[in-house]
Amino acid sequence: MSEYVLSACSPADISAEHFEKIGVKCLYFNYNLGGKDYIDDLGKTLMYKDFYQAMRDGADTKTSLISMDVYAEHFRSVLKSGKDIIHVALSSGLSGSCNSARLAAEDLKTEFPERKIYVVDSLAASGGFGLLVDAMAEMRDSGMTIDELYTWALENRLRVHHWFFSTDLSFYVKGGRISKAAGWFGTMLKICPLLNVDNNGKLIPREKIRGKSNVIKAIFNKMVENADNGKEYNGKCFITHSDCYEDARTVADLVEEAFPSLKGNVVINYIGSTIGAHTGPGTVALFFFGNERNN
Repeated sequence: MSEYVLSACSPADISAEHFEKIGVKCLYFNYNLGGKDYIDDLGKTLMYKDFYQAMRDGADTKTSLISMDVYAEHFRSVLKSGKDIIHVALSSGLSGSCNSARLAAEDLKTEFPERKIYVVDSLAASGGFGLLVDAMAEMRDSGMTIDELYTWALENRLRVHHWFFSTDLSFYVKGGRISKAAGWFGTMLKICPLLNVDNNGKLIPREKIRGKSNVIKAIFNKMVENADNGKEYNGKCFITHSDCYEDARTVADLVEEAFPSLKGNVVINYIGSTIGAHTGPGTVALFFFGNERNN
C-alpha cells in the first residue's frame, strides 16, 4: 500500500472507471444547468449527452469553485487515516479552485504537523489534466515517494500539450469570449478556431482556420510538430470532445495511423460538465506529452 494518496478534481475529464483503475481519489466540482444545481460526478447524475443537448436547447450554465472548507474536509479525511496527500488541481489560469486548495492545505498543517500535504497546480485542463494525473499515478506505482512525485509533477506539467478546436462558435459568443459580429462572420465563413493552453495555464486562441477538415489536419500537425520524438512518440494520447464523437474519432484515427509506437490506443472521453459549460458542444481537444510549452 502507498503511504500517500494521490487525488485530483473532476475537470481532469477521465472516466470514473479510469479514476478507480489508477487509484486516484476524485473531488467533484459543481455546476448549474438551467437554474438547477448538479454535481460534476463524471456523468453519473446527468449524462453528458443530455447536458450538451440542454445547452443546445438554450439552457444557461454556470460553474462554481470548490470552497476552501470542502478541500479541507477532503484532505482531512486522508490525513486522519495516517496517510499523506498530494492533490492535483485544475489550472490556476482557468479557476481559483487551486488557490482554495492551497489555503486549505496551509491551514491543515497546524492540525496535522506530522503529515505532508502537497497541492500541484496542474496548469492544465480537461484531458491534459487527466493525462498528467494518469502519468503521476504511474510514477507513484513505480515507487516514487511523495516528495519525488511532487518534484516530478512541477518539472513535467508544462510538457503536457493541449490543442482544441471548435466547430460551433455560438457558445463562445454567449460566454462573451468573442463578439456577436465576430461569431456571425466566423460562422458564415466556417471558421474553426484552434486554441491551446499556454505556460500560464490559460486558454489562448492561436489560429483561425476555415473548414472542419482543415482544422482537423492542423490539430494533428500540432502533435507531429510538438510530441516527444515526433512520430516516434511512445507515450499516451488522450482526446476529449463535447458531444462530437465522430470528429474526435477522426483525429484519433489520424494519430493512431501516424504514431506506430503510441502507448495503447488513443483514449477518448467526453469534455466534462465543468469545462463543457464554457466550451459548449462542438469542441475537440487533443493531449500528449511533448516539448515544454511556452507563450
